[in-house]
Amino acid sequence: MYFIYILKCRDNSFYVGSTSDLSRRLKEHNTNHGGAHTKLITPVTLVHQEAFETESKARFREKQIKGWSRKKKQALIDGNKELLVSLSKSNS
Repeated sequence: MYFIYILKCRDNSFYVGSTSDLSRRLKEHNTNHGGAHTKLITPVTLVHQEAFETESKARFREKQIKGWSRKKKQALIDGNKELLVSLSKSNS
């Protein structure tokens, strides 16, 4: 199983990543062994996750979400499907 995840950092920025071991990766981020972005702004909090059967599907979704605006990421985190659809249409 592979996961994509969104972390909310101490400075309120979002970090999007993927991993096969979510608990290990979250611990790495919070102990300054994660991504370069999170090393400077711990602690981080897991605010969203999705599971995938293959690494390629997880990486595709990670790349997709990384391209989104902050507002669209927040709509995903909040589960606001109407806003998510609206923001998707405005970008097409």
